[in-house]
This record gives sequence, structure tokens and C-alpha cells, in this order.
Amino acid sequence: MFAAMDAPRGPFDEFAIATAVLTLLPVGVAPPADGAIAAAGWAFPLVGTGIGGLAALAFLAAEFLGCGTAPAALLAVAAGIAVTGAFHEDGLADTADGFGGGKNRDDKLAIMRDSHHGTFGIIALVLSIGLRAAALGTIGEPIRAGLALIAAHAASRGALPPLMRILAPARTDGLGAAAGRPSRTVAMIAAAVGAVLALALLGPRTGAIALVLSGGAVALAAMLAHRQIGGYTGDVLGFFQQIGEIVMLLAAVAR
Repeated sequence: MFAAMDAPRGPFDEFAIATAVLTLLPVGVAPPADGAIAAAGWAFPLVGTGIGGLAALAFLAAEFLGCGTAPAALLAVAAGIAVTGAFHEDGLADTADGFGGGKNRDDKLAIMRDSHHGTFGIIALVLSIGLRAAALGTIGEPIRAGLALIAAHAASRGALPPLMRILAPARTDGLGAAAGRPSRTVAMIAAAVGAVLALALLGPRTGAIALVLSGGAVALAAMLAHRQIGGYTGDVLGFFQQIGEIVMLLAAVAR
């Protein structure tokens, strides 16, 4: 049974809401449909830090048990997927199917709402998992890989509130519309926390490069979404997160 959360909500309540939205962790809170998700956006990178930390632990445990770098990398990616219930991966696949297969805006939105995945979605999932695992395997050293995982998970989620503020929901219903529009303060805090974590965990040089490249990739993805469907949906937010995470891990490979 989910606990009711009546206004006013404090920071701990908002952190619980962010955790309930982004993970499968049993925090006992149902994500409200009154704009509270947007208000909790400042906590997105902090929740991402926890997700990345669990994925990093999976990598370290696999290496400690002698599984080898490649299996450890795949297990780390799988751990992140397990904690989130493949929430963002599902959004990536739905968005790839909609943008790749729809002839017009309405077709694209209809395809994205279909729970079945087509060719574009499956290819996107294979590339997402493969690129992330390959990046971690290339990093190799468990501590560096773990820090990269935490940075990528945190920063990629820290980018979501600014995008939710800049873009408009493409539908009048669904998670994207129900989430609400973050305030400028919430968007700035989320972006700043994600950026600071990336710089601290990856180092000033690599962190700055990773932020620039991932930020540029997510900006291009946002422009694509605006052109394709006029804004974002819950699926598109998952698409943004995946793009940011993938590019940041690839950038972290650089020494």
C-alpha cells in the first residue's frame, strides 16, 4: 500500500517521489499526478547517484569474483536496468520505434504508446546496452568504471528537469503531461548537481569533456523530439536519459 502524501511536501517527500518515479525501490510512495514529479526534479541526479552506485557495486563484485571485465561490464549495466525496471530503456525503444516508423506526428505518438517493440526499438536497445558495456569494459579498472557509472547515471538524470522546462509535453495525458513543468530553480539545481558530480567523479578535464559531449548529444535529441512530435513524452524523457548516459560513458573512456 502506498502512503498518501499531502501538501506541503518537504525535501524528503520529494526525494521519495523522485525515487518512486525513477526506480523500483520500495519507498512506499505513489508518484502523484499533480505536478509533484516536476517539483521533485532537483532530486533526480541524487537518485541517479544511487542507481549508479548499485551498478558500480555489481561491477566490483563481478570483478572480485573473477568473472572478467566484459561480464562485469554487462552485469553492471544489467544491475542498473534491474533497479529501474528498464524504465528508461523502454522509453528509448518506444521513441526509436515512433520516430523511425511513424509517418506523421499522430502516427509517431500512437506507435510510442504501443507496448510492443519493433525493429527500431530492438536495435536501439542492443546499441544502448552494447555501447555502455563496451565503454565500461574499455575503462576496465573497477574504481574508474564505478565512478564513471555514478557520474553517468547522475548527470543524465540531472539533465531531465531542464529539458522538461524548455520543451512542452507532446500530449495532454500520460506521464510527461502529469509530471508538470519544473520551476527554473528546480531545473538549475538538477543540472548543477549532475554537473558537479560528473566533474568530481571523473576529474575536471574528463568530466568537462563528458558534460559537453553528453549535453550536446541530449540537446540534439531534444531538437529531434521537438521536430518529430512537438515536445516530449515520458518515453522521450527516457530517450534523453539513455543518450546522456551512453555518451558520458563513452567520453569517460578517454584518459
